[in-house]
Amino acid sequence: MELNRRLLKEAVGNGLLSESQADQLWRFLNERGQDTPSFRFTHVLYYLGGLIAIGAMSLFMNLGWERFGGWGLFFIALAYAGVGLWLTEFFLNRSHLPIPAGIMATFVVVLTPLAVYGLQAALGWWAEGKIYREYHTHIDWRWMFMEFATLASGAVMLWRYRLPFLVMPIAVTLWYMSMDLTPFLFGEADATWELRKFVSLWFGLLIALLAFWVDIRTRHEKDFAFWLYLFGVIAFWGGLSMMSSDSELNKFVYLCINLVMIVVGAMLSRRVFAVFGGLGSAGYLGHLAYDVFKDSMMFPFVLTIIGLVVIYLGIVWQRHEEEFSNRLRGLLPLHMRELIERRH
Repeated sequence: MELNRRLLKEAVGNGLLSESQADQLWRFLNERGQDTPSFRFTHVLYYLGGLIAIGAMSLFMNLGWERFGGWGLFFIALAYAGVGLWLTEFFLNRSHLPIPAGIMATFVVVLTPLAVYGLQAALGWWAEGKIYREYHTHIDWRWMFMEFATLASGAVMLWRYRLPFLVMPIAVTLWYMSMDLTPFLFGEADATWELRKFVSLWFGLLIALLAFWVDIRTRHEKDFAFWLYLFGVIAFWGGLSMMSSDSELNKFVYLCINLVMIVVGAMLSRRVFAVFGGLGSAGYLGHLAYDVFKDSMMFPFVLTIIGLVVIYLGIVWQRHEEEFSNRLRGLLPLHMRELIERRH
């Protein structure tokens, strides 16, 4: 439940708080929320400006930049990184604005693949016709050098500044790596589409498990796991959903995995699991409706009954939520209980 000013006014009207207490509490919550990312106009401007700057040096770089040559791109990236580091220190230590500081620190990390690409181009490692913009659109095992360098710079910056948004370029790079890893390990000739999907699935699962480990380790701090969860689930669910199978048993297992994702999302309060799990479950029901039971008159009725049973289970859970939750949490280790309680 989102706490807002209207709820505090209702609490005042019910005699739970005095008007002065409500005002003091609101000011306290508002000050605490200044450094927590949220959908407020100031934060929207922060992230919009930051994403424009980040995109300018990554996704939106055009062919004109190739005219600077390898050394030119390398030194331009270093110059931009120097400005980004200065702004990070300025926002964090002088202005005490951690969100803009995190955006600037992320900008520095995003410049790493450009710097490495420029250095490689200057040393003649890239064939003529290969351009930096393809890093974000083409799968190639040779990007791995840029990706490893980005992970290293991201880890150093995260160790130095401890700002959650810095995990974003690390998570994106891991996602890119899940696609480039197949030709790197097995060669271009043997990197079949089925093998790519298999690697994406398991690599995404490893990223999601890494996110869970980070979540446990930082359960008393800020949310450092969000971006790892997001791109880990994208890689895992994407690889899983693109796998083709003529077996109804395998398709049912796919449904069960998606249902487990919904449960995990509910337990950890991570919507990304629930969203993709819901999409996968809907896809399986569509398969049943249009392929397996396309001529069945009973299928819509049975599906309606199943939906009503799920609603009833939700009502039962709501009525006994505290009792069920306490019992289930009692079975978990202490750090897991602390994580779930913090997320909720």
